[in-house]
Amino acid sequence: MPGTSTSISFALENNTAENKVYNISVSVSNPFIISILAKEEFRIKPYESTLYIVPLRVSTEAPQGSYSVTLTGTDISTGIQVIKTTQVTVLGNRKLSLTAMNSPEFVKAGETIRATFLLKNNGNVTEHLILESKNAVVDHNASIILAPDEAKLIGIYKITSSQLEHNEFQNLNLSVYSIDNPKENQAAYVSVQIIAVKPVDNDIYHRLPVAASLSFIGMRNMGKYQDGFQGEIYGKGTIDKENKNNIEFHAVTKNPVEFNSFTQYEEYFVNYKRDNFFVHLGDKTYSASYLTEFARYGRGAEIRYDFKKFSLGGFYNHPRFFRDIKDEINVYATFKLRKESEITAGYLYKIPQKKDLEYKDIRLDSEAHLPYAAGKFKISRNISFTGELAYSRSGKTEGAAYMIQTQANFEKLSGNLMYMKSDPDFAGYFTNTSTFNGNVQYRLSKRIHIFANYTHDARNFQRDTLFLAAPYRNYYQYGIQYKYLSTGSVMFTNGYQKYQDRLQPKQFDYSERYFKISIDQQLGIFQFNLEGQFGKTDNYLTGFSGNSKFYSANLAFEKFRTSFNIFGSYAITSRYQLQDQKQIYYGARLISKFSEKTSLNIFYQNNYMPEEYFRDRNLFEVLFHQQLFPGNEIDLSGRYSLQRGELGNKDFIFSLRYTWRPNIPVRKIADYTSLYGNIRNLGIKKTEGIRLVLGNSLSVTDKEGNFIFKNIIPGNYFLEVDRSTLEIDDITSIAFPVSLQLTNKENNFNFGVTKASAIKGAIELSEKEGEELNNFILYQPSKEKKRKQSIVIEAKGADQTYRKIAFIGEPFDFTYLRPGEWTVKLYRNGLDKRYKIAVNNFQFMLKPGETHHMTIHIVKQQNEIKYQQEAIKVGYNKIRSRK
Repeated sequence: MPGTSTSISFALENNTAENKVYNISVSVSNPFIISILAKEEFRIKPYESTLYIVPLRVSTEAPQGSYSVTLTGTDISTGIQVIKTTQVTVLGNRKLSLTAMNSPEFVKAGETIRATFLLKNNGNVTEHLILESKNAVVDHNASIILAPDEAKLIGIYKITSSQLEHNEFQNLNLSVYSIDNPKENQAAYVSVQIIAVKPVDNDIYHRLPVAASLSFIGMRNMGKYQDGFQGEIYGKGTIDKENKNNIEFHAVTKNPVEFNSFTQYEEYFVNYKRDNFFVHLGDKTYSASYLTEFARYGRGAEIRYDFKKFSLGGFYNHPRFFRDIKDEINVYATFKLRKESEITAGYLYKIPQKKDLEYKDIRLDSEAHLPYAAGKFKISRNISFTGELAYSRSGKTEGAAYMIQTQANFEKLSGNLMYMKSDPDFAGYFTNTSTFNGNVQYRLSKRIHIFANYTHDARNFQRDTLFLAAPYRNYYQYGIQYKYLSTGSVMFTNGYQKYQDRLQPKQFDYSERYFKISIDQQLGIFQFNLEGQFGKTDNYLTGFSGNSKFYSANLAFEKFRTSFNIFGSYAITSRYQLQDQKQIYYGARLISKFSEKTSLNIFYQNNYMPEEYFRDRNLFEVLFHQQLFPGNEIDLSGRYSLQRGELGNKDFIFSLRYTWRPNIPVRKIADYTSLYGNIRNLGIKKTEGIRLVLGNSLSVTDKEGNFIFKNIIPGNYFLEVDRSTLEIDDITSIAFPVSLQLTNKENNFNFGVTKASAIKGAIELSEKEGEELNNFILYQPSKEKKRKQSIVIEAKGADQTYRKIAFIGEPFDFTYLRPGEWTVKLYRNGLDKRYKIAVNNFQFMLKPGETHHMTIHIVKQQNEIKYQQEAIKVGYNKIRSRK
């Protein structure tokens, strides 16, 4: 092993009848393996066999490997040489060290944190290392080769955010591991406090975030122009310091133009939540259960209280966009079985709108009673089950409905199945219909997935009249996806689909069998999607059949803080009024964030497929947002659109909106405080005019060095001294910036300013020659590779610590030191074992303005190998038989 002594033996024989005397010398193929023997004479008797032992010293720098040791014996009388060679193996010794050297204690937000680490290979194997940092940038190549006993300084840095609102600590780390031995990971950390330069003042009030806005909206609707103002106020937050009482409210005045999905409709509500209690008053989408009342927007009230194992709740709702129902009341109780399993039992009561009975298509003509039960069960870690059973009685009719759903999620297999069925006389959200949805995915490998989907829409459901219904769908498809690259995949799909328009007159009614191929690929900043679909279409509106082909392309990328999306498609289809009808769709979207305060969104699309005409559709849209100053914003928007149910008549809508975010105070939680202090003169010219910074506040000292900060919000602060207002060699008596906790009404803090001190010195090497006292002196061959020897010098004061790597024979210094007691410690830093630090610890007192000079002595010491006075011989004699 490196750093140890050992010995090897050579077998020597004298096969003659004469005494032999040899001059012995030993050589080694590696200069770091040293023979401790000088040349000597060796005598061997006739016919004698013996072992000659050679002591060796293996230095710590000796690299791993096998090396030859050669013993040469020269016969004194004849000059004939006897040469013997053997191998010695140096084992590998892996030993890395990573030490934090220098890092700042504080930096200001927006500045760069820089830290240095000392990485050293203390082993004898050349290491191929990888440098990594999870939260900083390594200021060096990620891969580094470090020879045995070699050391390097590695720097890392991190740019802090100038928008930091509060002071905080940030940890920077550096880790290193060998490619040959990745499990042996060395890591070191430094912790730096970041001082906010734009701190957000702590508030003496607890505030509720509120946004109030006023919009001017104009619209040309089917040739008729409308405009007007609409106001809105929204708030959400807590009203106490402990954040237990949560409140949310929203108020929107009447829409001055025809309602569409791009404008808001009139709405008023407020809700409150504390711990297990919740209450809501006003408008919202109320829901009892999936089967009885899945979603019904209206004006009412809801209340819920959560106990440990069960919950009680209910609501009253007056629907706003559904003429059949005048009022509805729901009560329910939920029982928690386990963490993810529960059972709910409830009762829904619906009251019909009596005055609207003149409508022939009205569905609810009498009061309806709907008890229901639902449950969610976590059967295992991978499987969950949901189900519901409901019953209705209204007038002379009765009905029932049920729904079951199961989900499975395994390592390779995942799926979801749902089936629902309702009777013709069921008075719930669904009536006389059934639906089945399912999807299954299986991962064959990391690159290959197979999947299958099936959807059968419900035909009759009691949706709000606010929106039109999406087309009826019945389709299934199955396919395979292959990920040929980490940035690219291809998908093959085969399937059947049936689309039927729910509106009258119908615009489409067809079924189609198709095959589709889709390719997704990312190339640099560009994301491509190409898709082609080929199918056979049966058109039930016109009675003919034909082929349908669709080709589409999509390109997306981001550049200059702007995202671009360009898309287009071409179709030859038999789905609609004409056979082999050609359709072209194209458009683009641009979203640009010029700054944190300014953004622009532009969208254009020439037209939409008829299957989408049940909703509002944008043809052209421009949205511009600008923050004028904190808490004040404007939004400008304009768009051409197709309203729901329209295929060709375009409308224009524009809006100018101003928003104010005041953050309303709801409770006073603290009182203002003040900081008083004095800067003592400890030998400088003056203490007047020194500028101090506390958060966002400034103060300048008077002639006596007094300073004051008034009307400060209580909290934790950093007090800083502006060094530009000090002389170049002035230094504070304590480390700055200093952390202060201001909690009292009046706070005091004093310190002084004095002259900075310094330490300067040099490292000297002392050579000593020892005496030979019947021993062998260890020496290094002249052919050994020379390297520059260094040590680590640490200077440590009361609140300052500095480290430097200094080389033998070169000067060093530490400047701008605070007067007081200092300790200088010396560390070997892999210093060759032949060298010794004479004194490795110094202590002294630095006076203001003093430069302390010191000399560090490195002594070259000698190693001695002493032998016993009598040599030990190992051998044997051969007795030759004589005839």
